[in-house]
Amino acid sequence: MFRKKGDQGEVRRGLKAAYPRLWRYCLSLTGNRERAEELAQMTCLRALEKASYYAAGTNLNGWIFRMAQRIWLNELRADAVRRSGQLVPSEEIELPDSNTDPEMSSFVHQVLREVMALPEAQRTAVMIVYVEGFSYKDAAEILEIPIGTVMSRLAAARLKLTYQLGEQGSKVG
Repeated sequence: MFRKKGDQGEVRRGLKAAYPRLWRYCLSLTGNRERAEELAQMTCLRALEKASYYAAGTNLNGWIFRMAQRIWLNELRADAVRRSGQLVPSEEIELPDSNTDPEMSSFVHQVLREVMALPEAQRTAVMIVYVEGFSYKDAAEILEIPIGTVMSRLAAARLKLTYQLGEQGSKVG
């Protein structure tokens, strides 16, 4: 079946709607606000440059997230020496918090800290599926891995988070 190729206007409109989700995904990849912003912007530029390759009527968000994933992997390969592989502590990541309940805010920061401490493969799977709401199938396409691997990474992440958050909860109480 032949699909009509996308145009820059269609991609531009889709990018505007997808940008907040793209930025959060880039933050999960980079662990750093500034690098997340750079990666999101690079992804948008690349998407606009490659708009003619987008197949109209297909999953634009998946196409964009897959592009961000590839750009990030290429960047990691290119500057492995400069980047030490360490993530910014979650306390240093300024995320807007509309919740005024201090206990809930503390818990959210605790969960974020534990998610950001997961291995990159698990962290990106958690962000794509649980935060951004992509299906397992879409996540598998974005990450270019089998759906079973997505499920395995999520199960491992859930187990680790349950253990870590349970351990911390028992220390507090």
